[in-house]
Amino acid sequence: MVLRSWPSLVIACLIAVVVAVVVTAIVGLILRGVGRRRQWPAVLVKRARVPFRLLLAIVVLWIAVALTLPAEVPPDWAARINHGFLILTIAAGTWFLAALVVFAEDLGLSRYRVDVPDNRYARRVRTQVLVLRRLTIVAAVVIGLAAILLTFPVLQAAGASLLASAGIIGVIAGVAAQSSLANLFAGIQLAFSDAIRIDDVVVVEQQWGTIEELTLTYVVVHIWDDRRLVLPSTYFTTKPFENWTRQHSELLGSVEFDLDWRVSPSGMRAELNRILAATDLWDGRTGVLQVTDATQGWVRVRVLVTGKDAPTLFDLRCHVRELLIDWMQRYSDTALPRKRVELVETPETQVPSARARTAQEGEGRLFGGTPEKEQRASQFTDAIPIQPDPVRTDERQADPAD
Repeated sequence: MVLRSWPSLVIACLIAVVVAVVVTAIVGLILRGVGRRRQWPAVLVKRARVPFRLLLAIVVLWIAVALTLPAEVPPDWAARINHGFLILTIAAGTWFLAALVVFAEDLGLSRYRVDVPDNRYARRVRTQVLVLRRLTIVAAVVIGLAAILLTFPVLQAAGASLLASAGIIGVIAGVAAQSSLANLFAGIQLAFSDAIRIDDVVVVEQQWGTIEELTLTYVVVHIWDDRRLVLPSTYFTTKPFENWTRQHSELLGSVEFDLDWRVSPSGMRAELNRILAATDLWDGRTGVLQVTDATQGWVRVRVLVTGKDAPTLFDLRCHVRELLIDWMQRYSDTALPRKRVELVETPETQVPSARARTAQEGEGRLFGGTPEKEQRASQFTDAIPIQPDPVRTDERQADPAD
């Protein structure tokens, strides 16, 4: 027979705590014993240790209180205590189940390593699993809250009316949260369409970086200078962007020079081969020097090189550019760009005489400058006597050629 008194309640609670500690210790010893040969027990302990202890403690305390609760406690208070333990059990159970789901996802992710050169498939799986993890956690929280709310009789009675109006509420919520829902579905689409993955090298908004975090509503891009660019998920479904590692991480890059016409492409090509052979930045796939243009006083030389990934290719391009400039300054200074200027001497111009100037001016007139043109003008000016020009008369008198 169980004694229902306050001392017995305290003793039962202490025994329940001891039982919870003992059970937790036994489970921990079993997992540590198994973990010596396998890796998953350590991951399970890491993820589910705290929620398991909390759930076990709540359950044993609930049993102890239900068995030893004093008889003088009013029935409504006893019902409230049981209801409180029920809510705590549902909350702890939801946490424990979410931890188990996360453990299962971590166990699956451990099979796909991203620290290897060819990790495209592993990054794809990691991106999808991380999105599923967030979905499962949200679903677990929603289900837990719904289960807790359904423990209240008032909400159970109002359940039918809530379900009846769920369609109208859903339409209103969809219109009000259109942007949020668009980002949510865009995040799911990005996770399973393989458009971008974690650690993908992308160029967005004229910025170069890697995908650091991909959530249901936004994407974090780690810029090369350690800044973070946060973009909504809809950005990657509505706007074009560059993904440099969608198929593989190897890239092809170019280095261009505008040089003088006296450059030696063969000598420059030989120097390029020597530079590429002496560096570990080059992956050995492509190393080409070509003259792509020769107009407007310049010869354009383009160098194509390849690297194993985007950071290595950037360093390789800078390395090739620097050493080729140094080689031209040392051994082929005729290739350096120059501007040419042509100087032309113009002959001295002779000043025309007064008579020549008069003849030139007369050629541009219709009614003056020569006796014939003046006679033509007199046909229209018979009523008006034409006075000789005193200045022109003086010039004719002063001109010795006359």
